[in-house]
Amino acid sequence: MQLSIIGCGYLGAVHAAAMAELGHTVVGVDVDAHKVAELAAGRAPFFEPGLPEILRSAVASGRLRFSTAMADASAAEVHFLAVGTPQQAGTDAADLSYVDAAFDGLIPHLAPGSLVVGKSTVPVGTAARLAGLLAERAPEASLAWNPEFLREGFAVKDTLQPDRLVYGVAGGAGDAVGRAQAATLDQVYRAAIEAGTPRIVTDYATAELVKVSANAFLATKISFINAMSDIAEATGADVTALADAIGHDARIGRRFLNAGIGFGGGCLPKDIRAFAARAEELGRGEALAFLREMDAINLRQRQRVVDAAVGALGGSAFNRRIAILGVTFKPDSDDVRDSPALDVAVQLKGLGADVIVTDPEGIENARRRHPQLAYTSSTAEALRGAELVVLATEWSEFRALDPAEASALVARPSIIDGRNVLDPARWRAAGWTYRGIGRP
Repeated sequence: MQLSIIGCGYLGAVHAAAMAELGHTVVGVDVDAHKVAELAAGRAPFFEPGLPEILRSAVASGRLRFSTAMADASAAEVHFLAVGTPQQAGTDAADLSYVDAAFDGLIPHLAPGSLVVGKSTVPVGTAARLAGLLAERAPEASLAWNPEFLREGFAVKDTLQPDRLVYGVAGGAGDAVGRAQAATLDQVYRAAIEAGTPRIVTDYATAELVKVSANAFLATKISFINAMSDIAEATGADVTALADAIGHDARIGRRFLNAGIGFGGGCLPKDIRAFAARAEELGRGEALAFLREMDAINLRQRQRVVDAAVGALGGSAFNRRIAILGVTFKPDSDDVRDSPALDVAVQLKGLGADVIVTDPEGIENARRRHPQLAYTSSTAEALRGAELVVLATEWSEFRALDPAEASALVARPSIIDGRNVLDPARWRAAGWTYRGIGRP
């Protein structure tokens, strides 16, 4: 099919390359000329495993091109809106200005019968509002909503082999227009459907809620185990063994029950805040009041690590050398947005510590945000002379560190495992003072 992707940030660039990989002819449109030039040259402007390969292949094949001109999207049958919805300054609500601008810019270039498909994470009610505008300004086109469920580090796989497809269509699954829209999306995702991917066809509001509800549930699960880690520390229990035990309950499951420094990134924190804000706008704020506490628990985890670091240094971090291993919000990504690892590094620097940060992919993004920190691409250099080591992002190379070799580099063998991914017995046997999160 002929597809356009409006917005070529993280979501849009991955979606464009993956759709071309599936055989569609795709044009990606973005207002950022530098980003467009990089993508057109087959270079991914951010780190995502597997993306450079399919991007280069798709561009070389001629199935994928990029442009700054919205008019270049006019030949497409299906137009995906994939722009960002950041948090509004001064409030928890989502900023829809990019969605609205992309939508307004696209409308004059819609052909009769074309389908506009929202992929951005938006407050419930957005799709109905945009559908109303479309009915007024381009009545021969129509709108559907198809939320994304990408995990950074696995985004290519999640696009090519999704675990479910959700279509929010006009009038819901029983409406004739909605059925036609679903049939069009079935053509887009033919490979996934033939592979047996579950497909849910519903109304606009439900499709919008699916995405934010999934994020809210994950945030709740992570926050719950982090709250339990606080109780575990107070009682001498081991939160990791606790998670293993309750994770065997099929109703609970073990995934996302890993206590640690907390969640971050460009989606989960701002999405749960926007969800709670939208509930208040709907007069149902009490229904999601618990999300405010989830957010608070998550932020407290960062402070707990800072406090543990100060405690490990005898009560003061001033002029003490601290190595921070990892600065991205998760491994296999260069994303430092709302990163708990970066936040901890900045807080310790603010306490007067001599902080040195290392990360396989996130250094340049972190440096742009916080140039006051010292950075190195060498783990050995970061460890050299450190009086405390904080493992803040669980990159595989940090998990694989040899404690004996690391001990020979540091000034003082003391480590805070902010992700509970190291073997305490092994590190202690090598002479380290080991501190986990909610572990005795």
